[in-house]
Amino acid sequence: MELLLVRHALPIRKELERGAADPELSDDGVAQAALLTQYLASEHLDAVYASPMNRARQTAEPVVAQRALELRFRDGLAEFDRHSSEYIPVEELKASGDPRWAKMLSGEWDADESPQEFHQRTIDTIEAIIDDHRGHRVAVVCHGGVINAYLTTIMKMSDEFGRGFFYPNYTSINRVAASSNGDRSVITINETSHLRNSGLPMGLFQKG
Repeated sequence: MELLLVRHALPIRKELERGAADPELSDDGVAQAALLTQYLASEHLDAVYASPMNRARQTAEPVVAQRALELRFRDGLAEFDRHSSEYIPVEELKASGDPRWAKMLSGEWDADESPQEFHQRTIDTIEAIIDDHRGHRVAVVCHGGVINAYLTTIMKMSDEFGRGFFYPNYTSINRVAASSNGDRSVITINETSHLRNSGLPMGLFQKG
């Protein structure tokens, strides 16, 4: 089967005194999700899954709206910061020299679960989706941490828990071929041609 791991679009900055921030998409994020939807329109998808967090759900909704599909949620696809009371796009942290940016670079971990627990639940969830869709093409809209956890595992780079080996751009597509014998092959990483020449932000290092 072919697995499309899609990072969510750009969310708003959201900081609360208590409770989970769980931000919705920004205006740019809505535009990114629309371009993603247009890009995927020519591809057959047998199923679309999403993290239950707002930024993933709102990215996935336009993709299923044009298809006779139901958006399926899996709690195990949620990001490690799902209970955090703040969400600040990393681009803003970097631009302002926020000390939290330095902590991210050093691999400091701030979550209710350990890095090992996060990795295990994301791997288990994605592998369960694969098992349910042999011979299918399935899109999974989730988060940068989730995508890194899965790709580092199948590429046997999973010793560095908490450290991502790459930065997934917003609405980037990361394709994996998953065979029934357990083989996993990375086809593409950070596929973002749908954002080229759009003028929209892509992530830390690029602009469309």
